[in-house]
Amino acid sequence: MKKKVLSVLLSTAMAASMLAGCGGSDTPAAPAADNGGSQDTASSEADGNAEAPAASEGVEEITWMFWDDLNATEDLISIGYKDTVERFNKDYEGKYHVNVVTTNLEEYYPKLNALVAAGETPDCFIVSPGPNLDVYVDPGVAADLTDYLKADGWMDTFNGGEGAFSQQTYDGKIYAVPLNIAAACVFYNTEMFEAAGITTMPTDWQGMLDACEKLQGAGYTPITISAGTAWCLSMLAGYLCDSEGVDLAAIDGGNASWLDANVVNATNKLVEISKYFQPTAAGDTNDVATANFYNEEAAMLIQGSWTIAQINGANPDFESKCGVFAFPGTDGRVIAKSDSIAMSAKTAHPDAVIAFMKYFTDDTAQKYTAEVGGKIPVTTVEYDASKAPAQLAYVMDVFGNAKSTFGFYNESMATTEAGAFFDDTMVSIYLGTPVEDGLASLEDFYKNNVWNK
Repeated sequence: MKKKVLSVLLSTAMAASMLAGCGGSDTPAAPAADNGGSQDTASSEADGNAEAPAASEGVEEITWMFWDDLNATEDLISIGYKDTVERFNKDYEGKYHVNVVTTNLEEYYPKLNALVAAGETPDCFIVSPGPNLDVYVDPGVAADLTDYLKADGWMDTFNGGEGAFSQQTYDGKIYAVPLNIAAACVFYNTEMFEAAGITTMPTDWQGMLDACEKLQGAGYTPITISAGTAWCLSMLAGYLCDSEGVDLAAIDGGNASWLDANVVNATNKLVEISKYFQPTAAGDTNDVATANFYNEEAAMLIQGSWTIAQINGANPDFESKCGVFAFPGTDGRVIAKSDSIAMSAKTAHPDAVIAFMKYFTDDTAQKYTAEVGGKIPVTTVEYDASKAPAQLAYVMDVFGNAKSTFGFYNESMATTEAGAFFDDTMVSIYLGTPVEDGLASLEDFYKNNVWNK
């Protein structure tokens, strides 16, 4: 089913890189645009951000590629990563030194893939776990980390042990290390909800629509969302598809159709709720849509808990009025994912890379993840919940009460290209393409590129 070969990956990557460099589309080709990373307004690629101290002769130099500018960011998770780099370089001064290659979220994968195509794969790099990681596993770009994790008890420090790596495991081998856990929820302005007379959080679809009506009637924009960053809109679509009982595995296997009634119903719900979006949703990026929320221009933001670091970093005073509830109507299912880090299979310095990776999962980094960044730590570290952002407790409650989790739709399809096509289809339907026509185009894509391959 997954027909990703290295030659296709590299040729697509180079084409995407040339388009991006010439001012063409900034939508990554393979893999699809990452979901839920740091800010997408970071500076263009720079080298050596957050270096401390400078490298010297005889030191093993490694590179790490990340999707945010560590010197310009306000995102608290990214700031924590900068501290991790600085701690590593200081502690290993004279032995190892990491240089950081940064870009912005929208351009991250095209630039990473271009480096892979040129034979200049960074020694380690941030990736999204789940099905899209096989783009780097199948052609041998990512290294097998299983033995490193088991060698000295490193794996035992993770919550759940080996089970913590389910989304990073292929054919029994682990190819990336999770750095945190995030859940996709609904963030809401408690003051706006109170002013609109909403005292109970929505638990089903009608309740969500009723809340939007009350907020709109009180003079507020109910929802801020990005359709300019397609995965944000398709994340909402994924929730709606799951709540309607769409079986994505059955569709990928050719045993169900994108034209089935449950898919049509889910997509109609997307159109139905879109009338409550901010007027500029079509062009707004993820960062702009998020800023609309913490600047109190809209009452709700449907996003992952990774956004806590962005919200509190940009507007600390907003934390006290930022509530969180589970996306309604999903029968206890929650979208969850993590930032993960992979190592190049061709790195000349595997020991240095592994040492660097361990810094992201040590107690210092993981305590910061919870107490400052507001993400769920992946290790068994003890942290002071009273120091953590208020929103983390709400997210932990949502996550703890979840019956099960599932991944982003665009990262869970038969191929990354299919995921990207799904993203674009949802945006097209939001912009006015009739639901049946949009889903028919998705069906045709699967007929030509998935089911007959």
